Amino acid sequence: MSKATGSANRIALVTGGGSGIGLAVGRALADAGFQLVLAGRDQARLEGAAGGIANAIALAADVSDHDQVDALFDDIEQRFGRLDLLFNNAGTGAQPASVDAIDPAEWRRVIEVNLTGAFLCTRRAFALMRRQQPQGGRIINNGSISAHVPRPHSAPYAASKHGLAGLTKATALDGRPFRISCGQIDIGNAATDLTAEIARGVMQADGRIAAEPVIDVELVARAVLMMAELPLEAVVPALTIMPVAMPFVGRG
Repeated sequence: MSKATGSANRIALVTGGGSGIGLAVGRALADAGFQLVLAGRDQARLEGAAGGIANAIALAADVSDHDQVDALFDDIEQRFGRLDLLFNNAGTGAQPASVDAIDPAEWRRVIEVNLTGAFLCTRRAFALMRRQQPQGGRIINNGSISAHVPRPHSAPYAASKHGLAGLTKATALDGRPFRISCGQIDIGNAATDLTAEIARGVMQADGRIAAEPVIDVELVARAVLMMAELPLEAVVPALTIMPVAMPFVGRG
């Protein structure tokens, strides 16, 4: 495959791209003309996802593994010579537990994927975007409403997403001299396999178990695409998308 030249071939990397939000966003980016790289831990699932998308390839990598992230970005640079968009989407959760009942190993696992993984990918994407010609690119981080308001019994996940918000802002500041923008989308209750329990009922802040509304994952993909398609002179630093009736604003 030949290397991209200029802005005619925009290269996008989506981590956690084998299913859910990552796959929906990947499809939207490919439909908009991006050459798409789907990354994740399950090569077979990635290949199945990429096989149904024009201009998509699948590259396996565990974002929490420094060496695997380096190999992923080395491969992208060798194939295409540049990267125009990184969507840091790979993430994981933990079983609900009060903070005093959380196993430190579980804490580290969530932080390593959700925060360290985003850092490792951002680090390599930033370096490539800084030295490529034309210089610059965009990084979009998949945060969460938990970056603002946590659910009960969710300390590892909430801490990782609060940390991701800090990484987003620091990256945006560091990227200014190099035409590298960074923003974050905070998503509430997108309908995926991982959020199926939300529609059935989850614990609220007052201890009740209540079902919550969800939105189609394609709406999230449209929001990410809007952020991605802006010229590099503009950025959406933070965007929240959620169901209108989700118990987030107000007192529930």
